[in-house]
Amino acid sequence: VGIKPTYGRVSRYGCVAFASSLDQIGPITKDVTDAALVLNTICGRDVHDSTSLDVEVPDFTKALVQDVKGLKIGLPKEFFAGMDEDVKTCVMAAVKKYEELGAEIVDISLPHTEYAVTIYYIIAPAEASANLARFDGVRYGYRNQEAVSAPEMTAISRTEGFGAEVRRRIMLGTYVLSSGYYDAYYNKAMQVRTLIRRDFEEAYRKVDVILTPTCPVPTFRYTDKMDPLSIYMLDVTTIPVNMAGLPGISVPCGFAKGKPVGVQLIGKVLDEMTILRAAYIFEQATEFHKQFPRLGGEK
Repeated sequence: VGIKPTYGRVSRYGCVAFASSLDQIGPITKDVTDAALVLNTICGRDVHDSTSLDVEVPDFTKALVQDVKGLKIGLPKEFFAGMDEDVKTCVMAAVKKYEELGAEIVDISLPHTEYAVTIYYIIAPAEASANLARFDGVRYGYRNQEAVSAPEMTAISRTEGFGAEVRRRIMLGTYVLSSGYYDAYYNKAMQVRTLIRRDFEEAYRKVDVILTPTCPVPTFRYTDKMDPLSIYMLDVTTIPVNMAGLPGISVPCGFAKGKPVGVQLIGKVLDEMTILRAAYIFEQATEFHKQFPRLGGEK
């Protein structure tokens, strides 16, 4: 089980910043109960982080009740397009289970979802470029010991200290923030981000929770070779949640070709209680959180 609270629920103090307007700290736990217990401890206002919210922190364990009768769960059509068939089978079985438990399923639309990945890879690299500039080998980060000048030390340290993907994102972010491109890329991306947030606000006029797959394809092995664009598209169902700063939780819902599949529940701003409630009853009604894939072969 993994849960990311509303942006600002948990202080980012002590976190190495990647994208400051997107970073959401949350626990990965063995079950929903543990997720609620950890949130009870880590949520709250922190004077060291100006973006942390000064709002009341409820006792999240009080959400752990086995009752979803009347709960309206939205299924956004955009999140189900292009999904792997085995993953879709698992997710739709979860939808059916919620119906059996008394929830009401509502078809909804989040029309600007198709732009989420594109604008994420403008906003996130731009912020990463600014945040990671401090890791130059002088005060922060890895330092090459063989360089003979400060410019050489910085260049070599950043080359050796960052992996290929991090360097790729820094270069992309530096480009979109450069003179002449800021308005064309970063500013425009922030405007589209507002439209994505408004899509969610409109959807929550009709539903209490939104249900999607956590990932559109089965889990892949860490040794699998994938091109960067394919990897970026694996985030197509989770990136919109970060764009809107909403809380989301992923719980196990089955296996596809022997590999674990998760279902994602997305809540309103500061409404972690409802997604915890929805996740808990599904967990209690199924055995998936107690099952594990067999390493080394298909199930």
